[in-house]
Amino acid sequence: METNRKNILVAPLNWGLGHATRCIPIIRELQKNDFNVIIASDGGALSLLQKEFPDLLALPLPSYDIEYAQNGDDFKWKLIKNSPKLLLAIITENKKVKEWVTQYDLTGIISDNRFGVYNKQIPSVFITHQLKVLSGDTTWISSKIHQFFIKKFTVCWVPDLQEKPNLTGKMGHLKTTDLALEYIGPLSRLEKKELPNLYSLMVILSGPEPQRTLLETILTEEVAHFNGNVIFIKGVIESVQKKSQDKHITYYNFMTSLELENAVNESEMVLCRSGYTTIMDLTKLNKKAFFIPTPGQFEQEYLAKKMRRSGFAPFAKQDDFRIEKLLEVALYKGLPELHKEVDWAALFELFEGK
Repeated sequence: METNRKNILVAPLNWGLGHATRCIPIIRELQKNDFNVIIASDGGALSLLQKEFPDLLALPLPSYDIEYAQNGDDFKWKLIKNSPKLLLAIITENKKVKEWVTQYDLTGIISDNRFGVYNKQIPSVFITHQLKVLSGDTTWISSKIHQFFIKKFTVCWVPDLQEKPNLTGKMGHLKTTDLALEYIGPLSRLEKKELPNLYSLMVILSGPEPQRTLLETILTEEVAHFNGNVIFIKGVIESVQKKSQDKHITYYNFMTSLELENAVNESEMVLCRSGYTTIMDLTKLNKKAFFIPTPGQFEQEYLAKKMRRSGFAPFAKQDDFRIEKLLEVALYKGLPELHKEVDWAALFELFEGK
């Protein structure tokens, strides 16, 4: 590790891959601004960042070990049941970070939704698009808990626009707040390219199990009846990339950022979850899309409805999806290009003591 550059810890939550992928552009900008980045997480999120940045020091953090209910209606109660285990992981990771501040001479921390990854001795940034955490009739308490943790950090970066139009709506915008907020615009590791269309449809799977596998089973059967070339990314991070062909469908277990960037640009439309990171990626590329929110995830359900209400993209519930529903995509505008010029050097002055 280089000792003449300031060391910044970047630690995304391992919940699907979205938190890790949206940290990729931040890591790139930190490197451009001559910071030395150390990455930390667990599971698939850590594996993905290690594949993207093989030369960076990677540190393991305890897993939040969030169990996802097979029945979406049980999702909230499963989280409540597992809250003692979650709290223990938060306390454990905070102790680890305290050790790392000294061991690795950290001068800053960026945590994407990891509540314990902060330290009062150095600037600590929390990244979230959920200032209000939607959970049905318990939204008020889940939001208060989230904001309680956010206040432990120096500042909260919100990956959205502060003004309208924006992507998060009521989730990322509070009427009144005493939180230290900085809106940094939508984040995406992808760039728009003018490439020929090789695929009529791109399927991107993501998110926690068992719902990822349940959707894979449904979509594998449905896209068999699709008329056109399909590229199907399963969203399973493994040591080796696997590719297979079944008639008009090309399957991959995962793709690197550059491969995914090219594949999305080469596809006419995208079928995927309505996760916020995915929406930011499709916004950057101004793509047509069809969304299937994860059952029981109020956030994804809200975002899917917002995209439909705004005239950007249609959606269907997981159990209701049929391949014929993709015909609705032609009736929508596609995801809008929302962009904000970010002065990264000014943003990173936080870590320079300025």
